[in-house]
Amino acid sequence: MELGMNGENDDTNIDCRDALHRVYHFLDGELTQERRDQIARHLERCSPCLRVFGFETELRKLIANRCRDQVPDELRIRIAAAIDHEHKQMSKASGIADSPGH
Repeated sequence: MELGMNGENDDTNIDCRDALHRVYHFLDGELTQERRDQIARHLERCSPCLRVFGFETELRKLIANRCRDQVPDELRIRIAAAIDHEHKQMSKASGIADSPGH
């Protein structure tokens, strides 16, 4: 158990190791709201962790913007046609009539 800012026991505080270990989970929205709040409070008080968090956030943005694969239109059309064909086959097998737009 950690000591809070006034020396009291504080179960909600997390240390730098925990905050940085969970940075990707935080960015991906994979944490509970309680854990997100704990990390946010830690980042408000800890400028070294905030710098790392900011770096990781910017790195993710850069990767997301620069590392996008371009799928040829012909492939997209073929995939959409295959999905449509499978949908129709499944509809026939289950006795569901095709509705407009499907």
